[in-house]
Amino acid sequence: MRNPLLSVRAALVLTLSLLTGVGAGIISAVGGTPLPQCVLYGAGAFGLAVPFFDRLIGATGPE
Repeated sequence: MRNPLLSVRAALVLTLSLLTGVGAGIISAVGGTPLPQCVLYGAGAFGLAVPFFDRLIGATGPE
């Protein structure tokens, strides 16, 4: 059996970050922001969401 390309944790972090970026872009588009600026907002939200979800999901209980 071959090893998976991504771990389940990495796939979950990237999926949640992608949904965050897409959501930020859509919300800014609904607000009337020009499309290139919406893409930048979504990319920025994605970039900030990756370390956030990485720490959130990777967190263990109190030690």
